[in-house]
Amino acid sequence: MSHSLLIAFIMFATVMFFTPGPNNIMLLSSGLTYGFRPTIPHIMGITVGFAFMVGAVGLGLGTIFIAYPVLQTILKYAGVAYLVYLAAHIAMSEPPSAEQDNSRGPMTFWGAAMFQWVNAKGWVMVIGTITAYAAIAAYPWNIAIQVALSLFLGVLSCTAWALFGTALRPVLTSRRAVRAFNIVMAVLLLASLYPVFMDV
Repeated sequence: MSHSLLIAFIMFATVMFFTPGPNNIMLLSSGLTYGFRPTIPHIMGITVGFAFMVGAVGLGLGTIFIAYPVLQTILKYAGVAYLVYLAAHIAMSEPPSAEQDNSRGPMTFWGAAMFQWVNAKGWVMVIGTITAYAAIAAYPWNIAIQVALSLFLGVLSCTAWALFGTALRPVLTSRRAVRAFNIVMAVLLLASLYPVFMDV
């Protein structure tokens, strides 16, 4: 095992997991709007979904995208459309009240897990992880290490962002303040699409 490459991978993954991106912005907004406990399925969906994607691509699914590059294009624009939809959903979110219909709650486990496949930042992380750090150990142990670290760092970063949003609840007490905050989060979510269009 290359210990220096492993340390480099941990540093890369930590930066990518903890810096703002679609997942973290949505978790921040969900923590503020719904609280930490209802956001737990969203946290677990991101964590498990991303780690599964790392494993699937590392074990050979990536060759399908090399053979059929049109699939990458389809996923890219499906991701753009879904992020625009999520931005609109976040912008219109308000704290649920006792008399309010809470059917529009936080993202579900499966919704968050499936979102990873159309998340532009997620693909940057997966490609960087699989290609640049493949030599940390012999195959398939390198993939196992990458998946395990993705699970660990995913839980830490997702929990931190959701807790940050939850901590803002006592500060942003009015519905107007929550609505304004969520609109800012929606704009930041749309801004995260910038690298996608620069790659066109």
